Amino acid sequence: MTTTSLPLDVVAGLALLAAAPFAIVATTSFVRIVIVLSLVRSAIGAPSLPPNAALTSLALVLTFAVMTPVAAQIERDALQPYAHKRLTQSQLVARAFVPLRAFMLRQTHARDVRTFERLSHRPHVPLGAEPPAVVLPAFIVGELRSAFAIGFALYLPFVAIDLAVAAILMGLGMFMLSPPIVSLPCKLLLFVMVDGWTLVCGGLISSFR
Repeated sequence: MTTTSLPLDVVAGLALLAAAPFAIVATTSFVRIVIVLSLVRSAIGAPSLPPNAALTSLALVLTFAVMTPVAAQIERDALQPYAHKRLTQSQLVARAFVPLRAFMLRQTHARDVRTFERLSHRPHVPLGAEPPAVVLPAFIVGELRSAFAIGFALYLPFVAIDLAVAAILMGLGMFMLSPPIVSLPCKLLLFVMVDGWTLVCGGLISSFR
Protein backbone atom coordinates (compact mmCIF):
# COMPACT_ATOMS: atom_id res chain seq x y z
CA MET A 1 0.00 0.00 0.00
CA THR A 2 1.38 3.41 -0.93
CA THR A 3 1.51 6.32 1.46
CA THR A 4 -1.19 8.17 -0.48
CA SER A 5 -3.68 5.33 -0.74
CA LEU A 6 -4.94 5.61 2.83
CA PRO A 7 -5.80 9.34 2.67
CA LEU A 8 -7.45 8.79 -0.70
CA ASP A 9 -9.51 5.93 0.74
CA VAL A 10 -10.57 8.14 3.65
CA VAL A 11 -11.62 10.95 1.30
CA ALA A 12 -13.49 8.50 -0.93
CA GLY A 13 -15.24 7.00 2.10
CA LEU A 14 -16.34 10.43 3.34
CA ALA A 15 -17.60 11.33 -0.12
CA LEU A 16 -19.61 8.11 -0.29
CA LEU A 17 -21.14 8.81 3.14
CA ALA A 18 -22.09 12.34 2.05
CA ALA A 19 -23.70 11.00 -1.13
CA ALA A 20 -25.52 8.14 0.62
CA PRO A 21 -28.85 9.99 1.16
CA PHE A 22 -28.93 11.04 -2.50
CA ALA A 23 -28.07 7.50 -3.60
CA ILE A 24 -30.86 6.03 -1.47
CA VAL A 25 -33.40 8.37 -3.04
CA ALA A 26 -32.13 8.31 -6.61
CA THR A 27 -31.19 4.67 -7.16
CA THR A 28 -33.50 2.58 -4.97
CA SER A 29 -37.18 1.86 -4.49
CA PHE A 30 -37.47 4.48 -1.74
CA VAL A 31 -39.16 7.18 -3.85
CA ARG A 32 -42.10 5.03 -4.96
CA ILE A 33 -42.60 3.54 -1.50
CA VAL A 34 -42.53 6.75 0.51
CA ILE A 35 -44.84 8.58 -1.94
CA VAL A 36 -47.42 5.76 -1.91
CA LEU A 37 -47.34 5.56 1.89
CA SER A 38 -47.81 9.34 2.10
CA LEU A 39 -50.74 9.20 -0.32
CA VAL A 40 -52.36 6.43 1.73
CA ARG A 41 -52.04 8.56 4.85
CA SER A 42 -53.56 11.52 3.01
CA ALA A 43 -56.40 9.38 1.62
CA ILE A 44 -57.34 8.15 5.08
CA GLY A 45 -57.70 11.77 6.16
CA ALA A 46 -55.18 11.79 9.01
CA PRO A 47 -52.30 13.83 7.55
CA SER A 48 -50.21 13.63 10.73
CA LEU A 49 -50.78 9.95 11.55
CA PRO A 50 -48.64 7.96 11.28
CA PRO A 51 -45.95 10.60 11.90
CA ASN A 52 -43.29 11.29 9.32
CA ALA A 53 -40.62 9.46 11.30
CA ALA A 54 -42.67 6.25 11.39
CA LEU A 55 -43.61 6.54 7.72
CA THR A 56 -40.01 7.14 6.64
CA SER A 57 -38.79 4.25 8.81
CA LEU A 58 -41.33 1.91 7.21
CA ALA A 59 -40.29 3.12 3.76
CA LEU A 60 -36.63 2.45 4.57
CA VAL A 61 -37.42 -1.07 5.83
CA LEU A 62 -39.41 -1.87 2.69
CA THR A 63 -36.63 -0.38 0.55
CA PHE A 64 -34.13 -2.65 2.28
CA ALA A 65 -36.35 -5.66 1.54
CA VAL A 66 -36.63 -4.75 -2.15
CA MET A 67 -32.96 -3.87 -2.61
CA THR A 68 -31.44 -6.82 -0.71
CA PRO A 69 -30.72 -8.90 -3.87
CA VAL A 70 -29.12 -5.88 -5.56
CA ALA A 71 -27.04 -5.12 -2.47
CA ALA A 72 -25.89 -8.74 -2.29
CA GLN A 73 -24.77 -8.61 -5.92
CA ILE A 74 -22.90 -5.34 -5.34
CA GLU A 75 -21.13 -6.84 -2.35
CA ARG A 76 -20.16 -9.98 -4.28
CA ASP A 77 -19.07 -8.30 -7.51
CA ALA A 78 -17.64 -4.99 -6.27
CA LEU A 79 -17.09 -4.62 -2.54
CA GLN A 80 -15.43 -7.94 -1.83
CA PRO A 81 -12.94 -7.71 -4.74
CA TYR A 82 -12.15 -4.12 -3.71
CA ALA A 83 -11.59 -5.20 -0.11
CA HIS A 84 -9.09 -7.78 -1.39
CA LYS A 85 -7.29 -5.08 -3.45
CA ARG A 86 -8.33 -6.57 -6.77
CA LEU A 87 -10.17 -3.44 -7.94
CA THR A 88 -9.34 0.21 -8.13
CA GLN A 89 -11.78 2.85 -6.90
CA SER A 90 -12.99 3.63 -10.41
CA GLN A 91 -13.52 -0.06 -11.10
CA LEU A 92 -15.40 -0.35 -7.80
CA VAL A 93 -17.83 2.41 -8.81
CA ALA A 94 -18.29 0.96 -12.30
CA ARG A 95 -18.99 -2.56 -11.05
CA ALA A 96 -21.30 -1.36 -8.26
CA PHE A 97 -23.40 0.59 -10.77
CA VAL A 98 -24.01 -2.44 -13.01
CA PRO A 99 -26.62 -4.18 -10.77
CA LEU A 100 -28.12 -0.82 -9.81
CA ARG A 101 -28.54 0.09 -13.48
CA ALA A 102 -30.13 -3.29 -14.20
CA PHE A 103 -32.60 -2.76 -11.35
CA MET A 104 -33.45 0.78 -12.42
CA LEU A 105 -33.93 -0.17 -16.06
CA ARG A 106 -36.37 -2.94 -15.06
CA GLN A 107 -38.60 -0.27 -13.51
CA THR A 108 -38.11 2.29 -16.30
CA HIS A 109 -39.97 2.72 -19.56
CA ALA A 110 -37.78 2.69 -22.64
CA ARG A 111 -39.39 5.93 -23.86
CA ASP A 112 -38.23 7.72 -20.69
CA VAL A 113 -34.68 6.49 -21.26
CA ARG A 114 -34.73 7.69 -24.86
CA THR A 115 -36.23 11.03 -23.85
CA PHE A 116 -33.46 11.81 -21.38
CA GLU A 117 -30.88 10.45 -23.77
CA ARG A 118 -32.10 13.02 -26.28
CA LEU A 119 -32.30 15.83 -23.73
CA SER A 120 -28.74 15.18 -22.55
CA HIS A 121 -27.51 15.23 -26.18
CA ARG A 122 -25.85 11.85 -25.82
CA PRO A 123 -25.40 9.38 -28.67
CA HIS A 124 -27.78 6.46 -28.88
CA VAL A 125 -26.48 3.38 -27.08
CA PRO A 126 -27.97 -0.12 -26.72
CA LEU A 127 -30.55 -0.53 -23.97
CA GLY A 128 -28.71 -1.62 -20.84
CA ALA A 129 -25.54 0.37 -21.45
CA GLU A 130 -26.86 3.87 -20.68
CA PRO A 131 -24.74 6.20 -18.51
CA PRO A 132 -25.95 7.34 -15.07
CA ALA A 133 -26.85 10.79 -16.45
CA VAL A 134 -29.55 9.11 -18.54
CA VAL A 135 -30.64 6.25 -16.29
CA LEU A 136 -31.11 8.24 -13.07
CA PRO A 137 -33.62 10.88 -14.29
CA ALA A 138 -35.51 8.29 -16.33
CA PHE A 139 -35.74 6.03 -13.28
CA ILE A 140 -36.93 8.80 -10.96
CA VAL A 141 -39.57 9.99 -13.43
CA GLY A 142 -40.77 6.41 -13.84
CA GLU A 143 -40.96 5.95 -10.08
CA LEU A 144 -43.00 9.13 -9.71
CA ARG A 145 -45.39 7.92 -12.41
CA SER A 146 -45.78 4.50 -10.78
CA ALA A 147 -46.25 5.99 -7.32
CA PHE A 148 -49.00 8.33 -8.49
CA ALA A 149 -50.75 5.54 -10.39
CA ILE A 150 -50.73 3.29 -7.32
CA GLY A 151 -51.82 6.18 -5.11
CA PHE A 152 -54.74 6.93 -7.44
CA ALA A 153 -55.96 3.33 -7.19
CA LEU A 154 -55.64 3.40 -3.39
CA TYR A 155 -57.46 6.72 -3.13
CA LEU A 156 -60.66 5.54 -4.84
CA PRO A 157 -62.15 3.45 -1.96
CA PHE A 158 -61.61 6.29 0.50
CA VAL A 159 -63.16 8.84 -1.86
CA ALA A 160 -66.17 6.52 -2.22
CA ILE A 161 -66.56 6.45 1.58
CA ASP A 162 -66.35 10.26 1.74
CA LEU A 163 -69.03 10.60 -0.96
CA ALA A 164 -71.30 8.04 0.70
CA VAL A 165 -71.02 9.69 4.11
CA ALA A 166 -71.64 13.16 2.64
CA ALA A 167 -74.73 11.90 0.75
CA ILE A 168 -76.13 10.18 3.86
CA LEU A 169 -75.63 13.27 6.03
CA MET A 170 -77.29 15.47 3.42
CA GLY A 171 -80.17 13.02 3.13
CA LEU A 172 -80.65 13.12 6.90
CA GLY A 173 -80.53 16.91 6.90
CA MET A 174 -77.46 17.01 9.13
CA PHE A 175 -75.85 19.94 7.35
CA MET A 176 -74.05 21.21 10.44
CA LEU A 177 -72.09 17.97 10.93
CA SER A 178 -68.83 17.91 9.00
CA PRO A 179 -68.57 14.77 6.81
CA PRO A 180 -64.85 14.14 7.64
CA ILE A 181 -65.78 13.70 11.32
CA VAL A 182 -67.94 10.71 10.38
CA SER A 183 -65.95 9.39 7.43
CA LEU A 184 -62.60 9.26 9.24
CA PRO A 185 -63.58 6.50 11.72
CA CYS A 186 -65.31 4.64 8.87
CA LYS A 187 -62.14 4.73 6.78
CA LEU A 188 -60.00 3.70 9.74
CA LEU A 189 -62.33 0.79 10.47
CA LEU A 190 -62.25 -0.35 6.84
CA PHE A 191 -58.46 -0.05 6.68
CA VAL A 192 -58.03 -2.11 9.86
CA MET A 193 -60.59 -4.75 8.83
CA VAL A 194 -58.86 -5.44 5.51
CA ASP A 195 -55.39 -5.31 7.14
CA GLY A 196 -54.57 -2.33 4.97
CA TRP A 197 -50.95 -1.71 5.91
CA THR A 198 -50.00 -5.31 5.17
CA LEU A 199 -51.80 -5.19 1.82
CA VAL A 200 -50.17 -1.90 0.86
CA CYS A 201 -46.68 -3.04 1.87
CA GLY A 202 -47.07 -6.39 0.13
CA GLY A 203 -48.39 -4.73 -3.01
CA LEU A 204 -45.56 -2.22 -3.03
CA ILE A 205 -42.87 -4.88 -2.77
CA SER A 206 -44.49 -7.01 -5.47
CA SER A 207 -44.78 -4.00 -7.80
CA PHE A 208 -41.01 -4.01 -8.37
CA ARG A 209 -39.63 -6.20 -11.12
